[in-house]
Amino acid sequence: MTGTNLLANLDGDLLDPTVPIVRADDLGVVRGDGVFDAMLAIGGTAVDRDAHLDRLERSAAMLALPRPDRSGYERAIDALLAAWPWETHPEAMLRLVQTRGPEGLDLPGGWVMAEPMAPAAIRQRREGVRVLALDRGFDGGEVAAMPWLLPGAKTLSYGINMAAKRYALANGADDVVFVSPGGAVLEGPTSTVLVDRDGELLTPPQDGILPSITLERLFEVGPPAGLPVRFEALRLDELRAARGVWLLSSGRVLAPVTAIDGEPVPRSPLHARIATLLGVPTSVE
Repeated sequence: MTGTNLLANLDGDLLDPTVPIVRADDLGVVRGDGVFDAMLAIGGTAVDRDAHLDRLERSAAMLALPRPDRSGYERAIDALLAAWPWETHPEAMLRLVQTRGPEGLDLPGGWVMAEPMAPAAIRQRREGVRVLALDRGFDGGEVAAMPWLLPGAKTLSYGINMAAKRYALANGADDVVFVSPGGAVLEGPTSTVLVDRDGELLTPPQDGILPSITLERLFEVGPPAGLPVRFEALRLDELRAARGVWLLSSGRVLAPVTAIDGEPVPRSPLHARIATLLGVPTSVE
């Protein structure tokens, strides 16, 4: 193995990440026909491990892929956690992948890769993110009624999401909040939106949106601590007028939004409490 990235197959064997393991005709490569999930690992522990494996299975079912070999993914995760250099890199992202394999053959691909947490993600937890509001071209509720558009699946077809983030970087921002043509807030390319509206924690309905594991955890730990969360349809002007806005994701966990389309957004007075409840890592770059 070379560099910091590590790779494991579903037998739990560590492989050289620079050596190809996917056939050129794998439909995951040719058409993006596959699924993935990504989880944060800290100090040898994979965060929300079962929830991520569950979501991988749900995504695979939506694409009519073979059910992921859960035991195999467990073996691969364990092998990476055991081999990762935690002393020098206290955080890692584990990326679980399943492809359909070559057309007409029952040979789905599956592996897990570990890579260091990106310095930009660590910095955005601490300093926040500047976002652009971009029209996604359709409403979440409309997509929810169209299963062929794979609402809620985490697929390898991530071209639009990555193009949106590149557009943000090219235009003075760090990330994106997607809105519907009518102005309803949806989600980020790789994140869920959370809003502090005068002390209420609100998040857009997840119709046609990838269910957020970090948000699920907040729903569990928030109410007992006096911070209930609820779903509510939100519009872009409500984000601009909010007491605070965050992007939730498995890697950054909780990233405060500092500006929307160049307009400053305050940091919520609830930020520290929520960060503690979610166990936001304190790693430095």
